[in-house]
Amino acid sequence: MPTVFRSLFFAAVVSLAGLSSAQARTLRTPEAPTDTVVIRLPNQAILTLMVRDAAQLRELKKYHLDSLTTRLAGYINRAETAAKTGTSSQVTMDFYPAQDQPGQNLPEQIRITTHKPTAGVGPSNKVEVFLEKNLHITVNTDGKKNDQPRSEPSREERQAKRDSTRCAKIEKDDANVDLIIDFGLNALVNQKTSATSPNVDLRTEGSRYFNIGFNYAQRLGGKRSPVVLSVGPEFAFNNYMLNDNNKWVNDNGVTRVVLEADPTRQYEKTKLATASINLPLMLNLKLHDKQCHETLHLGVGGFVGYRLKSWTKLKYTYEGTTYKDKDRGSYNLEDFQYGLQGILGYRGFELFAKYNMNQLFKENQGPNTQVVSFGVRIAGI
Repeated sequence: MPTVFRSLFFAAVVSLAGLSSAQARTLRTPEAPTDTVVIRLPNQAILTLMVRDAAQLRELKKYHLDSLTTRLAGYINRAETAAKTGTSSQVTMDFYPAQDQPGQNLPEQIRITTHKPTAGVGPSNKVEVFLEKNLHITVNTDGKKNDQPRSEPSREERQAKRDSTRCAKIEKDDANVDLIIDFGLNALVNQKTSATSPNVDLRTEGSRYFNIGFNYAQRLGGKRSPVVLSVGPEFAFNNYMLNDNNKWVNDNGVTRVVLEADPTRQYEKTKLATASINLPLMLNLKLHDKQCHETLHLGVGGFVGYRLKSWTKLKYTYEGTTYKDKDRGSYNLEDFQYGLQGILGYRGFELFAKYNMNQLFKENQGPNTQVVSFGVRIAGI
């Protein structure tokens, strides 16, 4: 502890010891049971003296406070060293000088609480010196280098703390589970047309894809490794909506697209829909900047799935009345499906694409075509 601290500490206590009882009582607030004297030193130390009355304040002279500050400096150094090397955010240590050296008028107990230093801020200490049962001194110090009173952390300091917390979380969390949601569209590709299987023309904006699932991610290669293996169940819903006045029909065990024969019936929606459960397996590369914000995200892998149910839905108006016809059935769709998928993202914005490697319909029982789904992914909810 600096020499100026010891000198000012001693001078302040000696001068305060000459207060009369009436002067000392002016320091007492109605709520507090003792008198309190706060001393702010040029080196930013704050001394708080709490005594019962002025007579008790005068007794401070017998404790050799000048030498006490030297002893405090040694105790504080030991506490700060313990805080820097310890695992907890703060360390509290108790010292008993009166027991170590009886008869020397030393304090009964000295308690020092030290917090670990943070970025741009030194260690913060609270020192309580118990001279007698009802008489103690509290010294608060901090490690800031300017002469201004300790204030709230600056925006830069708060940001540095958030970055540090984020980086620590990335290093600690080798595995995590996220909720993912996909919004996209479906398209039919690799169509092979024939007399019994004409080309299928989908309405783009109506052929929607929706997927929701849980993504279990496991880091590979240790702390801050960008390589992540992910797997998780997903529930996908595919819509295949037709253009013009066409509709899906099951014609003697073969799914076809036919034009509505009744010209007075105009369809607003004619779609084939499926619900399936999928299990993807992805190898991901997740890169971060110096502040541990995610930057580039690349993912490639495959998936397998099983169709849970399927149905067609027709919406049309006939003679002023709106009808919605729904028919459940397999429509000769393949039950099992498998394919490839990929993810491309940057700073939280992600795009996905899925390609079904097998046919949408069973062989010779529907259009000969495969499916591609693509859109936007919301992850980490």
